[in-house]
Amino acid sequence: MAKQNIAEQFVDILTRAGVKRLYGVVGDSLNPVVDAVRRNSAIDWIHVRHEETAAFAAGAEAQVTGRLAACAGSCGPGNLHLINGLYDAHRSMAPVLALASHIPSSEIGLGYFQETHPDQLFRECSHYSEMISSPKQMPRLLDTAIQHAVGRSGVSVVSLPGDLADEPAPDQAPETALVTSRPTVRPGDEEIDRLIDMIDRAGKVTLFCGAGTKGAHAEVMEFAGKIKAPVGHALRGKEWIQYDNPYDVGMSGLLGYGAAYEATHECDLLILLGTDFPYNAFLPDDVKIVQVDVRPEILGRRSKLDLAVWGDVKETLRCLTPRVRTKDNRKFLDRMLKKHAEALEGVVKAYTRKVEKHVPIHPEYVASVLDEMADDDAVFTVDTGMCNVWAARYISPNGRRRVIGSFSHGSMANALPMAIGAQFTDRGRQVVSMSGDGGFTMLMGDFLTLVQYDLPVKVVLFNNSALSMVELEMLVAGLPSYGTGLKNPDFAAVARACGAYGVRVEKPKDLAGALKSAFKHKGPALVDVVTDPNALSIPPKISKEMVTGFALSASKIVLDGGVGRMVQMARSNLRNVPRP
Repeated sequence: MAKQNIAEQFVDILTRAGVKRLYGVVGDSLNPVVDAVRRNSAIDWIHVRHEETAAFAAGAEAQVTGRLAACAGSCGPGNLHLINGLYDAHRSMAPVLALASHIPSSEIGLGYFQETHPDQLFRECSHYSEMISSPKQMPRLLDTAIQHAVGRSGVSVVSLPGDLADEPAPDQAPETALVTSRPTVRPGDEEIDRLIDMIDRAGKVTLFCGAGTKGAHAEVMEFAGKIKAPVGHALRGKEWIQYDNPYDVGMSGLLGYGAAYEATHECDLLILLGTDFPYNAFLPDDVKIVQVDVRPEILGRRSKLDLAVWGDVKETLRCLTPRVRTKDNRKFLDRMLKKHAEALEGVVKAYTRKVEKHVPIHPEYVASVLDEMADDDAVFTVDTGMCNVWAARYISPNGRRRVIGSFSHGSMANALPMAIGAQFTDRGRQVVSMSGDGGFTMLMGDFLTLVQYDLPVKVVLFNNSALSMVELEMLVAGLPSYGTGLKNPDFAAVARACGAYGVRVEKPKDLAGALKSAFKHKGPALVDVVTDPNALSIPPKISKEMVTGFALSASKIVLDGGVGRMVQMARSNLRNVPRP
């Protein structure tokens, strides 16, 4: 039997760690590894059109499956393209192993063609980034990289010079046990005792939940019921905590809705459960705050804490719930629930009623119809920008659906690549990419990847010919929109030209039929929905500074002759602006 080379050993270790696919673009220094994949039946090479797509796809696969996923890029520019998607995966705590192939080892440091220093470049977006400089480092270095990615839930990067990939591997090393899951972390007795005392003393307690509540829905509900606490959530906590939740008061933040803001500010004790919610302006500074998280490094970095609890949410609540005293007074909870219902009725549903004749179509209406028609176990991938808003406010979680986006990194162009990774995990599961026209066109080349692999992803394109979130940011800053317009093609025609199913929707009455036909189509499909460019997201709480910004922008637009646009904008958003 022929002796393995480094590339073959590398691929074997990946498969032993459970990696099923390697996303990337072939090329020079990466060729030995790609050839090793070709000859290994346990793993597939997924040829995307852009390495950024490869990293986003791997990150989405890891989030859907909870297992290690992998991507690769060739030397220099090839692996540099990975970096944005790797930043997103790392900040989303997705276990991803990235292979950054490198220039010939004899040329490193000599200004060679395409030379970079990948082992240094990726350090900020990884738990581990090292270069294999000798065959003797295999397989220990790769094993170590995998342990970091899985054990710490994030990215590891291995740099491998192309010439070394062709070198004979050292003698077969004994297989080591690889980490496949993270352990539970129980808080210390002292922290548990202090937290119980704080809860028992507090008259009004609010829970604010993030992605760390994954797998702890039942425990959060039992705990909230016992202490009569409203339950709000951050965007990444929505899919894990909003469904089957009789204590739900919505979401806080710039994309928020409902009574979450009031519930977090009017309580005596706020308990942050598994969230690194970044917008401290939406958090109170005059109530007691406790934070519970499995990652000790994030405790207290957003708010001044009265108690920091190092532990995972599920295990912490298992310790708390049997010991805290049952609260009988639910006046605070009921008042927050009423506020939440009023907010939903007056704000969130404002654009989903009586819109049959509104042209261009309200994007809120599109999201609402999509929510009704999509499968109960659908995976939604969501572009950053206004699509984030519509998904946050209108896509209903149920414990089986997934909603994945660049919620921590905030990158454009993520929805389509993430849909690719999500769909490869299960071709029979419905995957819907909620794409904005700006994000979609940034990596539109990888729509061809859907066609090439006949992936049945359904792209619902919110086409308003503008970078609308940027326009909103300009308005808040007191600036008229500039440089945000997009001259778009008929995307449905583009999809058909690529060999996919494509349909364009310009009237509300045609929307449901178009979605139904796209969902029935067995291959990739794109629904190009022409939406209202004047529909803007308004946060649930508006500061004086924001109001000033809107007023200033309005006056500037009017002075520039844009009265018609301001009238349209006022009509589009009048019902969506919360009263002071």
